[in-house]
Amino acid sequence: MAKFHDYTCRIGWTGNRGDGTRTYRGYDRTWDIITAGKPVIQCSNDPLLGGNPALPNPEDLLLASVSACHMLWYLHLASDAGIVVHSYTDEPVGHGESEPNGAGRFLGVTLRPRIGVETGVDLDKAEALHNGIHEVCYIARSVNFPIAVEAVYEKL
Repeated sequence: MAKFHDYTCRIGWTGNRGDGTRTYRGYDRTWDIITAGKPVIQCSNDPLLGGNPALPNPEDLLLASVSACHMLWYLHLASDAGIVVHSYTDEPVGHGESEPNGAGRFLGVTLRPRIGVETGVDLDKAEALHNGIHEVCYIARSVNFPIAVEAVYEKL
């Protein structure tokens, strides 16, 4: 039987320059993510939409969530399969589109993990672990776009 649970946080807009949203260009697209007991994450809008390029935006956070969830499941499955992983980095790419009216969406994500495995590991077996992750990963199961994986392995 499924177990139900909730995730919570607080989003607080920090971009009021003094006049609120009186004019479209008169406020900043910045906010904080506040989760009890965790560091505050300062965020902004996509720079294409007037955001601060030095801060994460919703698209960055979604892409990072897809990648991190896949990584955590990969490490779990590798451990279960006896595949020793020594390092894992990813440089995922989110493929998006923007409509003339400003509406946008992700069309897909390509994960590009670079995985350091112990010498002697069966690379076909290591690669096969990716196949079922999208069926169990909380984030991958929650999005409506395809997720591709282009993994590279290094024997360490």
